[in-house]
Amino acid sequence: MATENPFNSILKTLENPEGGVFGKYYSLPALNDPRIERLPYSIRILLESAIRNCDEFAVKAKDVEKIIDWENTSPKLVEIPFKPARVLLQDFTGVPAVVDLACMRDAMNRLGGDSNKINPLVPVDLVIDHSVQVDVAKTENAVQANMELEFKRNRERFGFLKWGSSAFHNMLVVPPGSGIVHQVNLEYLGRVVFNTNGLLYPDSVVGTDSHTTMIDGLGVAGWGVGGIEAEAAMLGQPMSMVLPGVVGFKLIGKLRNGVTATDLVLTVTQMLRKHGVVGKFVEFYGEGMGELSLADRATIANMSPEYGATMGFFPVDHVTLQYLKLTGRKDETISMIESYLRANKMFVDYSEPQVERVYSSHIELNLSDVEPCISGPKRPHDRVPLKEMKADWHACLDNRVGFKGFAIPKEAQVKVVEFSFHGSPAQLRHGDVVIAAITSCTNTSNPSVMLGAALVAKKACELGLEVKPWIKTSLAPGSGVVTKYLAKSGLQKYLNQLGFHIVGYGCTTCIGNSGDIDESVASAITENDIVAAAVLSGNRNFEGRVHPLTRANYLASPPLVVAYALAGTVDIDFESEPIGVGKDGKKVFFGDIWPTSEEVAEVVHSNVLPDMFRATYQAITEGNATWNLLSVPEGTLYSWDPTSTYIHEPPYFKDMSMSPPGPHGVKNAYCLLNFGDSITTDHISPAGSIHKDSPAAKYLLERGVDRRDFNSYGSRRGNDEIMARGTFANIRIVNKLLKGEVGPKTIHIPSGEKLSVFDAAMRYKSDGHDTIILAGAEYGSGSSRDWAAKGPMLLGVKAVIAKSFERIHRSNLVGMGIIPLCFKAGEDAESLGLTGHERYTIDLPSNVGEIRPGQDVTVVTETGKSFSCVLRFDTEVELAYFDHGGILQYVIRNLIHSKH
Repeated sequence: MATENPFNSILKTLENPEGGVFGKYYSLPALNDPRIERLPYSIRILLESAIRNCDEFAVKAKDVEKIIDWENTSPKLVEIPFKPARVLLQDFTGVPAVVDLACMRDAMNRLGGDSNKINPLVPVDLVIDHSVQVDVAKTENAVQANMELEFKRNRERFGFLKWGSSAFHNMLVVPPGSGIVHQVNLEYLGRVVFNTNGLLYPDSVVGTDSHTTMIDGLGVAGWGVGGIEAEAAMLGQPMSMVLPGVVGFKLIGKLRNGVTATDLVLTVTQMLRKHGVVGKFVEFYGEGMGELSLADRATIANMSPEYGATMGFFPVDHVTLQYLKLTGRKDETISMIESYLRANKMFVDYSEPQVERVYSSHIELNLSDVEPCISGPKRPHDRVPLKEMKADWHACLDNRVGFKGFAIPKEAQVKVVEFSFHGSPAQLRHGDVVIAAITSCTNTSNPSVMLGAALVAKKACELGLEVKPWIKTSLAPGSGVVTKYLAKSGLQKYLNQLGFHIVGYGCTTCIGNSGDIDESVASAITENDIVAAAVLSGNRNFEGRVHPLTRANYLASPPLVVAYALAGTVDIDFESEPIGVGKDGKKVFFGDIWPTSEEVAEVVHSNVLPDMFRATYQAITEGNATWNLLSVPEGTLYSWDPTSTYIHEPPYFKDMSMSPPGPHGVKNAYCLLNFGDSITTDHISPAGSIHKDSPAAKYLLERGVDRRDFNSYGSRRGNDEIMARGTFANIRIVNKLLKGEVGPKTIHIPSGEKLSVFDAAMRYKSDGHDTIILAGAEYGSGSSRDWAAKGPMLLGVKAVIAKSFERIHRSNLVGMGIIPLCFKAGEDAESLGLTGHERYTIDLPSNVGEIRPGQDVTVVTETGKSFSCVLRFDTEVELAYFDHGGILQYVIRNLIHSKH
């Protein structure tokens, strides 16, 4: 059992230079261990957490030694426990998390435990930010109109979250309309250093959105985890993780004139993808750090999931302290943060000689080498220099269907579709832009690119350029601060003139909440097989994510989004072709509307002020009138409404007993789906619109829900019936069992019938058959999404056999009791001659003590094939979860036993 912390001898008192003391802290220098000086700063945060939480039970002294000896232990992939300081949720993941907590209370009650033990033991910050659909755009009153629709659609979900904020202790809910979770985290929620009852320690956070890494730009260690892992962390369970390698990324030089932070992050993303950083921390250092604003650092940190790293970490330095001051944090708090981090060797002072730190590998970038670029048309790391864009676009039209190909025949590439847009003649060609969105925390938290976009709009308006009326333009800031500085600068009016009116504060186009495009445009695209384009300042552009009708989706800086909206097409060479014709009849080129870095810096300096942050965040917790009027039930146990199509009690704990069920193998399972590479969580569990012919639509229609009230899958994550039906419902999914046909169907092997994935899975379940999934590399990449594991579990999937898994998704599968298996290096379903028509048996010992993390297991088919796979339970703790049937069951049983 837990004992007193063996490191209490290094508890020191931190004096306040203004008089008195700040509090006590566990002092790393007091360990007198020379190895600590050489540790990367990101590893020091893991070390402090292990020391502070050491109880010789959940965290042991030998775990502390493993971290101190990081230089030798990290190549060996040793396992360590980590307890984050807090947990960050947004509403898409917050609703299922609160549903699960409410369910766990019910289960605890049923099994005779104390249901009030189910409470967050660390602070939980929940920001409602994913519900903003761009229904209304290009008008002054878009924010109010979209907010009213948001509340109308989501009243039940919002009420449920409001209930949760009072039913559970330690949970702060930030109401809708406040901003995007990661920007709110950066500007307001991030503590950098906690002072809890006089004990000081570094802020660290795990969040249920993969872009939680944005906070790494503030020197706060944070990364995305599955909703299931986050729930366990909330309940005080240590997260089990492999002690990561750390890639040292040295920055030198300075960005050239006119190059943006977005150009830099797309370059960094491509470099790190090539270097290979999956499962690693990346730590930035070097003299180039002084040239990067904190907002620029946050932009780079935000896209860690796109380059595959667990974190992209920027240690705290003077730039961090300046940002804390800019964003309205109190002087005394900033003084406490600096004093603590300096005392504990976690502060970088570039005016002092730097101790050589050890890194697992090194990479270097001269900032002056970065050039303007965008990424696409289907993946964030497929960077295209702006000067090569036209040639790249034509290659994509020619290439066979793939990440860089649409296979449009040569004769069809020049097709011009004439249509009528609200009574006026209009035209569409391949590559024409139909959505242009300034959106996403990646960029809307960065004043230089936001005001840069506004300057592009100003220059364009003054020259008489216009955006075609059928392009759906929108601006969705990540916090109210953006509105304040755009208004003060006097530049918002130019964005409005081009149709970039503010539509709301939250995740919009980047998460798939782009709303409908005009029916005439939609018909022109679908009836003529046009490859239409979306250009957005987001971080994800996977197929089917942004909008079902935009097959080409490009990530670009906000000023480039405006430029492409003005051009109306991605089929343009900005260096040699005009963007349009001005009011004087003269051709207007890219250079005529692009601001210099000095122009941008001057506008930022004059218009981004601390009072704006203070005013925005003083009001944030007060909510708004609509939120405050929401009535919610009282009591600590939730009263489930069986008729609700938003909040439904899932069946996870229905037959749960006090005894763990033990490990399970798989016997004679059918293959539900056979996939190639890069199946994302968007493919597995879409967040966007519910297709009218889908099983989820049928379920809603049967319950009297009108089609216009379907809302999105993301907004219905509190209802397992809908999410099970939405699993593998992405309209762009490619299943090899269908032999080339695209869409959310599969072959029911015993009958040979083609069915929706849900219907096939239910037939297998009712006939008593297990199912497995075959997949290629990077299975489960993209946003961390717990439903991408919960959904397959509810469909009856027992194992996934893939070439490789995305980090968070693999742990989510484990959390739901699904077995992740990896083909041996150089092998895959194709090389082994597997078609998916076989039946699969995976033998595992029935005693969990006989299973080792990462061991080889044999898979046998009824056709006589036999092959070896690696069992991807990576830690002993994951084996314990598997033994219990899942992580939540493990937590409940542990909490009940702890009572006795």
